Amino acid sequence: MDTLNEERRKAQFDVGSMKVVYAGGKRLFDISQRMASLASTDPVFQRRDRVTLTREDLFKSGLRKAAHVRKLVLDHNLSEEEAVILRLYVDERSYADLHWNMFVPALKGQATEEQQKKWLPLAENMEIIGVYAQTELGHGSNVQGLETTATFDVFSDGFILNSPNITSTKWWPGGLGKVATHALVHARLIVNSEDHGVHAFIVQVRNLENHIPLQGIVVGDIGTKFGNGGNNTLDNGFLRFDHVHIPRENMLMRVATVTQEGNYLQSHVPSQILYGAMIAARQLIISEAAFCLSRAVTIATRYSAVRRQFSSNDGQLETQILDYSTQQHRLFPLLATTYAFQFAAEWMRWLYNDVLLRLKNDDFTTLREIHACTSGLKALTTSVTADGIEECRKLCGGHGYLCSSGLPELYAAYLPACTYEGDNIVLLRQVGRFLLRTLSDLTGGKKPAGSAEYLGDITRLTTENSRVIDGSDWLDTGVLLDAFMARSARLSSECARKVFEMQNEEIGLDEHALELVEAARAHCQLVVLSKFTQKLLEDAPGWGVKHQLELLCFVYALSVIKEHAGEFLAVNYLTRKQVFLAKKQLRSLFSQIRPNVLGLVDAFNHSDHLLGSSLGCYDGDVYTHLYKEVWKDPFNQSIALDDYEEFIKPILKQLWVSKL
Repeated sequence: MDTLNEERRKAQFDVGSMKVVYAGGKRLFDISQRMASLASTDPVFQRRDRVTLTREDLFKSGLRKAAHVRKLVLDHNLSEEEAVILRLYVDERSYADLHWNMFVPALKGQATEEQQKKWLPLAENMEIIGVYAQTELGHGSNVQGLETTATFDVFSDGFILNSPNITSTKWWPGGLGKVATHALVHARLIVNSEDHGVHAFIVQVRNLENHIPLQGIVVGDIGTKFGNGGNNTLDNGFLRFDHVHIPRENMLMRVATVTQEGNYLQSHVPSQILYGAMIAARQLIISEAAFCLSRAVTIATRYSAVRRQFSSNDGQLETQILDYSTQQHRLFPLLATTYAFQFAAEWMRWLYNDVLLRLKNDDFTTLREIHACTSGLKALTTSVTADGIEECRKLCGGHGYLCSSGLPELYAAYLPACTYEGDNIVLLRQVGRFLLRTLSDLTGGKKPAGSAEYLGDITRLTTENSRVIDGSDWLDTGVLLDAFMARSARLSSECARKVFEMQNEEIGLDEHALELVEAARAHCQLVVLSKFTQKLLEDAPGWGVKHQLELLCFVYALSVIKEHAGEFLAVNYLTRKQVFLAKKQLRSLFSQIRPNVLGLVDAFNHSDHLLGSSLGCYDGDVYTHLYKEVWKDPFNQSIALDDYEEFIKPILKQLWVSKL
């Protein structure tokens, strides 16, 4: 039980200061502390029995906690930022997540000022509860293929919404199944028999007095999802329309307007703003990736420090599994990745807020950049996090498979992040297109900016190779950034060459989709590394903090090189010897990280309440917690087997006699 305290005393840095740096500064640290305390001390937010509840009880639990969050927001006069963080620490999906993270941002981005004056107060006071209804049974990523129609009716001065076939059924919107009163519906706009593509409409789906679905509305829950607990506290729903009439003013008209006479008028606002709500959701998803991965890494690290297996000498203590190189090679890169994702998310929040300010002034110049960044980083961070949580479960051996470890439920709850708000492979293909367009613009004399600015140095990046001659040469952020930039530039330029050589560009993009995805992933890993290195340029108060961040940055970068060595070799930027030196240097870094690993996960500042893990408790008394948990399981409330007489006794007593 003293093992973790002994480990903590080995730390060569100020853990308290690292907590502040990791949180993004003193202000955010204080907010997170207060919100975490609210969530962990309130009995309404207890979570112990979640994996044993029925679907109905899980859903009711989600309703209860969402309502209590709303009460706390009002009682404590919490800001929107504080409310978002509180919901994160409550850690139970509900309709409120979709209402605040997608419905409200969509209104802010796509509605005119007049429409915002009507709808935003209702939404922000939660006098209506909204969902974002885009995905259909037959179409998800291909938004332009949506089949729900909104036909303008000049006689009633409104739109008739209709679901023409089974595949046009809206499918998956969280909060829709049982709760939402309104939906922001994406449908094909039909005016005078002309299809103007997909637009957004506000549609009331339930009566505000008795909550019964309105006439022409068919709505319900799509059923139980993957995993015990998981996301089954949330009512993902389906929705069909049978010629439902809505007022003309319910079409969100910042991008385009339909007049009373039936004229379709497009504004100066680009259509890409229609994806604003998705961009808002994706930047939150990137933050959530670091949040969830940090929980899994904390559990696996603490357990690895406590767990002992085998000994090289008789009579001595068995070896901590944290000291085995195989454990370190699997765990320490995930630790470094968590820090890398956290700092990338911090930058993404800044970029998103900057774009919001620009949009208010009708400045749309950075829309392309933020769409590429949020798409790419969403794809990268969620895939790595989902795989990382599962790896942490395996790092905990058999005990990691127990629900009381906290890892199976965390994995089940996190897994859909790889699909919702954009399938990860589809998103990477979009980033690949962005890179190819950037290279095409470059040939026309247009200099790239933002995350793709490095492509302006394409000649150097595609001709000069790495100059690493010693392992210590890798401990230079400039050397690492050059390697990542060269790999991305070479993969992108080679893919562009192949695509542009094809007679039909679309066929070329599909023919070389694998290369496109590889180039996009390389670009995204470069973005993450660049934000980590930028973080190193900031002041990091506290003894030893800056040095630990440097070590983690090197571990992240060299781990990526190790994992994708084939790409660095294939583009001829690195030699086999340089890859060998990178791997050797990585092993050396692990030995430096080892004394500090407990302090580095403590800096995530997660409470036992949030972790919900017998293996990851702060005190390290793993086996006591595991044993106590089994007696809390309803399955162990009876000592004797209730079904003994019917199923077991006949076998033991040989009561069933053969008829032969």
